Amino acid sequence: MNGSDVRILAAGSALPGGPVGNDALARRFGMDASWQQWIDVFIGTKSRHLAVDLDTGEVRTTLAELGAEAARRALEAAGVRPRDVDLVVMATATPDQLMPATVNMVAERLGVDGVPTYQLQSGCTGAVAALDVGAQLLRAGGKPATALVLGGDVCAKHFDVHMDLRGLPPDELVNVVLFGDGAGAAVLTTEPVDDAAVLHHVINRLTGLGREPGQVVEWFGQADRERGPALREDYKAIERLVPEMSVEILKELLDTMGWSGTHVDYLLPPQLSGTMTDRIVADLGLTTAEEVSCVAEIANVGNAAPFVQLERLLPEMVAGDRAIGIAVESSKWIKAGFAVGKR
Repeated sequence: MNGSDVRILAAGSALPGGPVGNDALARRFGMDASWQQWIDVFIGTKSRHLAVDLDTGEVRTTLAELGAEAARRALEAAGVRPRDVDLVVMATATPDQLMPATVNMVAERLGVDGVPTYQLQSGCTGAVAALDVGAQLLRAGGKPATALVLGGDVCAKHFDVHMDLRGLPPDELVNVVLFGDGAGAAVLTTEPVDDAAVLHHVINRLTGLGREPGQVVEWFGQADRERGPALREDYKAIERLVPEMSVEILKELLDTMGWSGTHVDYLLPPQLSGTMTDRIVADLGLTTAEEVSCVAEIANVGNAAPFVQLERLLPEMVAGDRAIGIAVESSKWIKAGFAVGKR
């Protein structure tokens, strides 16, 4: 076994509160049945978990709390104590505060200290970037070590339960139903653990030169703004480009690994929405691979999604299994993906 191998020992996730169905959203915002039907058909997401109380607008859960819970579950599943973590990397587009960094508040809750910590500001591909950074730092360390890698997002700043949705344009309205809140974590190591999945290869590449952003998120939130829209999506561009980019990512991963499509046992596709994910899976054409998805149940949870997928994948993998994960970020069009296998 290669001494520079980075292994994924375990993954864990955390979601706030119980599931919030489309019917509950429709009731809260006074929307008619046609709106709920639009969600079901156009978005394809059935429920989500929210850090905000849907009745009062009170923020009940922070990203640091969710991150710490996800990390505890991953560490417990990996059989690793917090004091044995050598570095922490976290990706998020929605930190609790600008400072202190949310990664350090997660470390505080875990009792982790005296180690390097890194926080990456990124959208949906941030989780893959965090895996990449964690793996590269482990390899560069020159001795066996363990990294805690996290991703998560909480959209409370942008979820105004008192807003009148009836006049919103589609590029703002879609965000009310598209996203959920959550956090995920994985434990990486260069320790020689024979039965752990190996992180073979990671893609993390900006491809946005000359392309208009597909998503813009301002520093102020929808729930506290008087300065115009805080969050908007060019959903038509996302519908057009994300499936194309997903196919390109898959091809690059297969070419790099020397795999054919029939070599892939599991597919972790982008988790944008239920409808969009179904379309991407069809375009990828990996008919023999088992899909690992969560978006229909918990919505688009941003940087938490790949870790939720890994949490479901890892216990299912046996020797010889191979998996491909794909993520696309529309903010400035980033391609990301990874290949995982068990020897």
